[in-house]
Amino acid sequence: MNGTGTQKWTGKERSASEFNEMARNVFAPAYPAIARQAIGCCGFDRGLCVDAGCGPGHLAIALAGESGFSIDALDMSLDMLSCAEKNIRDSGMSTRIRTVHADVHALPYGDSSVDLVVSRGSVFFWDAPDRAFAEIYRVIRPGGRTFIGGGFGTPSIREEITAKMRTIDPSWEEKVKGNMGPAKDAELKAALNAAKIPDYEMVRDGSGFWIVMKK
Repeated sequence: MNGTGTQKWTGKERSASEFNEMARNVFAPAYPAIARQAIGCCGFDRGLCVDAGCGPGHLAIALAGESGFSIDALDMSLDMLSCAEKNIRDSGMSTRIRTVHADVHALPYGDSSVDLVVSRGSVFFWDAPDRAFAEIYRVIRPGGRTFIGGGFGTPSIREEITAKMRTIDPSWEEKVKGNMGPAKDAELKAALNAAKIPDYEMVRDGSGFWIVMKK
């Protein structure tokens, strides 16, 4: 899982190291599959990619392995970025990925300067989704794309992760259904419309959903 800050699974906040272990041991199969989905969706694999709410950096590492992007792994949590930095070093991707301490609601990039913004899981925890969407749209270049949502890569990977998570947090599956259901779709579409995003689509498959903005 990726995220902006620490997320909750079993009624208490997890530390960055616990979050990292969960991402490494449970969610690991999803990241390469999501990276390939994102690249296939945007239709290019070079330029600057920002993983907004990168958490421990596993999606950024997978993207570096699947593409020629230069990648910024961005998060507002210094503890998460510390985990990400170690994971990036261990993966041998330090020349391809840099960590950035920043908030998705105030991105440290100029207008139309980023080719692709990805984010897996963090959208559910943004304080002001409309403001975050507006910021993300501001920084993507003409021809750029976003790949923001809560997918698992493939239906089979989703089933595998769900089976593991049932043993860790019996309520987790219901939480995921809430984040993936029609009410969440309506909430996110309202935020996108409030942000005045002129061109976007919600892409759904058996593994989850993704918001693809185009400029």
